[in-house]
Amino acid sequence: MFLKIGDVPNVRISREADGERVEGVTRPVFIRNGKDYYLTDLQIYADGSIYCWEWVDLAGLKAKLASGWVATSFEAGARASAHHLASWRFDEPHSSMTPEWLLGEVADEIDKLNDRPDSTGRCLLTLDRYLQSLSEEDHAALRAAFDAIPEHLRRYALGDMDSKDWPLRVLIAGVGGEVETYYEPGHEPVTEEMHRRALDYFADRQRQRAQSEQRTYPDGPESAVSPAVHLNQVFYPKGWPDNPGVRALRNEYPAAIMVDAVSYPTVVHAYWALAVTDPAVAEQIRTADRPYDAEKIAEQAAIRQDWPAVRMAAMAGLLRAKFTQHPRLAETLRATGDGKIEYTSVGSAFWNGGRGKGRNWMGRLLELIRSEIAAQQASGPARSAQ
Repeated sequence: MFLKIGDVPNVRISREADGERVEGVTRPVFIRNGKDYYLTDLQIYADGSIYCWEWVDLAGLKAKLASGWVATSFEAGARASAHHLASWRFDEPHSSMTPEWLLGEVADEIDKLNDRPDSTGRCLLTLDRYLQSLSEEDHAALRAAFDAIPEHLRRYALGDMDSKDWPLRVLIAGVGGEVETYYEPGHEPVTEEMHRRALDYFADRQRQRAQSEQRTYPDGPESAVSPAVHLNQVFYPKGWPDNPGVRALRNEYPAAIMVDAVSYPTVVHAYWALAVTDPAVAEQIRTADRPYDAEKIAEQAAIRQDWPAVRMAAMAGLLRAKFTQHPRLAETLRATGDGKIEYTSVGSAFWNGGRGKGRNWMGRLLELIRSEIAAQQASGPARSAQ
């Protein structure tokens, strides 16, 4: 049997720790328990925690690799299992992974989960410094940074499928040194011509990067310019303030809307009245004293079977009615610019965007309506596209 461990896809995961979400990834590994090998997921988290049937950190993982608990080599004839999926015995096992390489990969994943440069990223930063200074000190630092990349990943650090890392290796070796040949075993000496070609490669690479950074796209910007808007749920037992600010964008704000010739005190009243099947209950919802009461009545009523399929269109229509019928509120929404709108409530995670755990469809719909308002206020093609 031919077994190749390496070049495996990672799957994003997360866990809760002290009420906070900790991002992570998995990668397949074999764990040796007794004489048998078990294919499982190594779980790697941003806080440095690693699960391999036991919780460890990087130092603990190194010990697990040294003991063979997390296996990177396999005995011929040994039994392997993928739990309930399959089991087999190794005939001629081969692994392209070593304990050091796996440990380096995991350390890189922890860096990436924390938005830090991994070993390859640190090498490229050191490369930039060396190309600026061409000093012996930075040259030594570049060699050390390249050696810190797990050995099996020292091939595409430059992200160039054609040249691979040849120019980088030439710079590190220097004139008179040796570089490994890619297409056949062996080494070749670095000549003055090879070193000049490597420097020319990086000069051209820097020019291309500068051009890319200066390039402007007609459909920009790619990220929001305005600050994010957080529409947190707030209760006003004595009534809403005269100037609620952006909280007037919330669905429970008392801005009556007309829908099919029927008036509703708030978007919340209208939404739940449209959701129930009994017209009498819909009227109770419409006339409820508060949005809270309207929702509580709906909780005890029969909801339309097709509501999950149509609720987003229904909500979009209600928001359009609110901001069309209340121009002052439309201006409040328009004034949020292009900032992300995060809508927080105690209700469904489908609408809720609180603490990044919900899908935030309410915030997304408000951003859509905001764009429609901007298009309606514009002149020329943007307006005619409506």
